[in-house]
Amino acid sequence: MHLSAPAILLAARPHGETAVIARMLTEESGVVAAYVAGGRGRQLRPVVIPGNLVEAEIRSRSDSQLPFARLELSQSRGPWLSEPLPASAIAWVCALTASALPERNPYPSLYAALAALLDAICNAPSARGWAPALASYEILLLRELGYGGERPEIAGLGAALEILDRNEAQIARYLLADTRADVLAARTVLRQRLGRIGT
Repeated sequence: MHLSAPAILLAARPHGETAVIARMLTEESGVVAAYVAGGRGRQLRPVVIPGNLVEAEIRSRSDSQLPFARLELSQSRGPWLSEPLPASAIAWVCALTASALPERNPYPSLYAALAALLDAICNAPSARGWAPALASYEILLLRELGYGGERPEIAGLGAALEILDRNEAQIARYLLADTRADVLAARTVLRQRLGRIGT
């Protein structure tokens, strides 16, 4: 395997003393896991933040071997991690995507939608601007994996919150049933924070 492409970093799990195993979403190869040497070091720690857009060079000697990756930061989500609502939204969509998608299956529409959603979370003046996009992304993810229907029209924050509440049971049942980690905890935190801003 040799892949050089933009990627959205979804998760980074510590490995050994200084490395991480990063899970990244690429447009043409889907989710790819790779070993990043020095990922917990001073230089790469700000790069391996979920939500960041990176230029990834991924190589492996065989299909059965975990690939190695070199990452270069293209766009950082770091500045929004100190803001509770954007930080919890970024954490949720990245954890959901990392947990739900099978490796090495391309989902170009999900890649484009996730990139647009992360941009909206970081650039909209408030959650009212991105909550409908979040609800739409969850529905798109369900649909792409064979569990959802048509995308509804979402008029404003109130409608987005209703759809988010309806999505939860399907996400738990179909997308996260086999995960060991409590990924839904990130969604619970986000939903509580969204509920505080009112409709």
